[in-house]
Amino acid sequence: MSIADNISAIKKEIGDTGVKLIAVSKTKPLESITEAYNAGQRIFGENMVQELVDKQEKLPKDIEWHLIGHLQTNKVKYIAPFISMIHSVDSMKLLMEINKHALKNNRVIDCLLQLEIADEDTKYGMDLAEAVELLRSEEFKQLKNIRICGVMGIATLTDNPRMTKEEFYELNTFFKGLKDTFFRKDPAFTEISMGMSGDYKLAIEQGSTMIRLGSTIFGNRSKKTV
Repeated sequence: MSIADNISAIKKEIGDTGVKLIAVSKTKPLESITEAYNAGQRIFGENMVQELVDKQEKLPKDIEWHLIGHLQTNKVKYIAPFISMIHSVDSMKLLMEINKHALKNNRVIDCLLQLEIADEDTKYGMDLAEAVELLRSEEFKQLKNIRICGVMGIATLTDNPRMTKEEFYELNTFFKGLKDTFFRKDPAFTEISMGMSGDYKLAIEQGSTMIRLGSTIFGNRSKKTV
């Protein structure tokens, strides 16, 4: 199946659930992204800042770019002028840096708090207590150029669907707890970004509002070309 066919099949599968499809275009050549764009896809996710900047410069400006990988504070300035959403906020230090560069660009940048749900040391993210501490802090209350829109999580890489389901359930529970405690009156706090090519169906069942699909759309990873 072509990239366009893959996108059509996924959107048909999603139906009217309201789940947003993020096409993970890391390492994908401009031609493949353009094919997805021509098929109607407008939200793309990248992991590496330099690759993201290069693609943003060369591709249509109505693309909504999401940074879904770990973000170093010294790289924020490169994406602040155009990034639509940063999924991977895992510290107050990073959030303050995003706010600083959003202010310089006269923008408010949408962010998700990355919460650790996987039983793996290789994954980034805060635990629930760290997220609560961040949201209760005086430093957070001073940040006017960021908007927290929800949470993101990455499940353990496993063949055990029960484990994956439990981790997604945990993230949804965290989301509900944060919503009730900190964002009850905030209409922007709506997003649960969870689910990738191998587990997105489980993620949707457990309340995901954003799925991040790469190989399901583009096929297996290819060598980076920008």
